[in-house]
Amino acid sequence: MNEFLTAAPDSGLRRSQLYRAQQKAGAEFASLNGATVVKQFAADDAQQLKSLAMVDLSMLPRSGFKGRQTPEWLTQQGVEIPAVPNQATRQNDGSLVARLSMQEHLILSDLQVTAALPQQLENNWQMDADNACYSLPRNDSHSWLLLTGEHLRDMLAKVCGIDFAADEFANYQVAQTSIARLNGILIRDDLQLADGSTVLAFHLLCDVSSVEFMWDCLQDAMDEFGGKPAGLAALLA
Repeated sequence: MNEFLTAAPDSGLRRSQLYRAQQKAGAEFASLNGATVVKQFAADDAQQLKSLAMVDLSMLPRSGFKGRQTPEWLTQQGVEIPAVPNQATRQNDGSLVARLSMQEHLILSDLQVTAALPQQLENNWQMDADNACYSLPRNDSHSWLLLTGEHLRDMLAKVCGIDFAADEFANYQVAQTSIARLNGILIRDDLQLADGSTVLAFHLLCDVSSVEFMWDCLQDAMDEFGGKPAGLAALLA
């Protein structure tokens, strides 16, 4: 990941729709790859990840593709795709590919933003009448939050009807469901911390027009368990 450079919350070519709420909450902002991101909320952000935290990843790269020939095209690009829908697969460069249906796939950058796959696939894709594979601009359509911590299952039980028990919802499993009465995608992707420990984690993607409401609902649900937002720097601490 590029070095964090302190930045004003409203600077940069791109910024999260949540930046006003984050600024109000005392966030420290930084520039990352031309975008403005939250570096940290507090000095103990890294410790907060272990208990219950929410990190805005909306400025990290992601892409998507859909169509009956999408699996074939992705395989030709060297992508390892899950065999069945509602599963995700870690790629060699650290990116994550989630299969949402037989024809639709979502590609997420690694958290260190070193994986080139999301942008590489967008660069390689071309509109072709003979190739039923269509690009979906997920950077523009979906916001991306990361939820972590030992209290995460209890918090999610307040806003989602799915059973996320370890024996019911395995790592890399995907749920397309209602979260706080909003449509969203949840991908379990347990996080390995800098101290070598592993913590439960879910990627949550929702429509960009709803992310402020989602953020408020999740913060309300987290309060009972001492949950707080955290910045990107905590993921590298």
